[in-house]
Amino acid sequence: MSDALRVEEVNRRFGDRPVLSDVTFDVRAGRMTGFVGANGAGKTTTMRIIIGVLAADSGSVTWRGAPLDKQERRQIGYMPEERGLYPKMSVREQLVYLGRLHGLSPERAKGNTADLLERLGLGERADDPLQQLSLGNQQRAQIAAALIHDPVLLVLDEPFSGLDPLAVDVVVGVLRERTSAGVPVLFSSHQLDVVERLCDDLVIIAGGRIRATGTRDELRTRYAEPRYQLRVDGDAGWLRDQAGVTVVDLDGDRAVFDLAETADDQVVLREALARGPVRSFGPVVPSLAEIFREVTQ
Repeated sequence: MSDALRVEEVNRRFGDRPVLSDVTFDVRAGRMTGFVGANGAGKTTTMRIIIGVLAADSGSVTWRGAPLDKQERRQIGYMPEERGLYPKMSVREQLVYLGRLHGLSPERAKGNTADLLERLGLGERADDPLQQLSLGNQQRAQIAAALIHDPVLLVLDEPFSGLDPLAVDVVVGVLRERTSAGVPVLFSSHQLDVVERLCDDLVIIAGGRIRATGTRDELRTRYAEPRYQLRVDGDAGWLRDQAGVTVVDLDGDRAVFDLAETADDQVVLREALARGPVRSFGPVVPSLAEIFREVTQ
């Protein structure tokens, strides 16, 4: 049976206020699924329901086709948005301790700790109290804590918060090792550029409702407009006179334009080539930020 997490028609209210409404999506094996939404959209509540900290009012969360029970939830690697490690305890000591709490033998807990600290660039700070580390290194230690017990599923709430670009690359390398081994990863982030670069699949939530799901390329295709970009040698102003072409932006040798349904992009390309060298030509691919704005407004 596929190692997939399924969230299906989950609803949750806090008092009279609905927080989640029929939330449904999958997190597939060996895939990094980005979970994005504005503050208060319902991301953290959904994640807490997945790991069992909160109960859904209705709906289900299944793993490998069966409801998640307490024992299976112990195998999830969860990283909360709020740091939850012990500030006065050394990084190494508490990772070993957390590994033992998850049922690892002393030898395996120590081995996993040493490996993770080295992979995450914390080897030289292993015996320092957590509070003496920078915020970025504390974030790396929090990620190590989510990974210490070799989880079969990862649920990470804002794992890249406070990390510089190099640190993001280090963490992503470690997470990619897990997905390569078939582990599903669900992560939330406000950094849409990071999500766009990293995610295989995407879930967009707004107002407690799922607004869009799919692979990164599927969503780009689904929300792409019939818009093209062209760069030529010389002035691209001649585009204004082409039938079915509406120029959106023109800056010397660069142009962005829309095509009418009856127009053919290859006709435009042939006209450009007849006038001289074409440096680039192709459809404009919407960014994740643009897709996010479209589906949440």
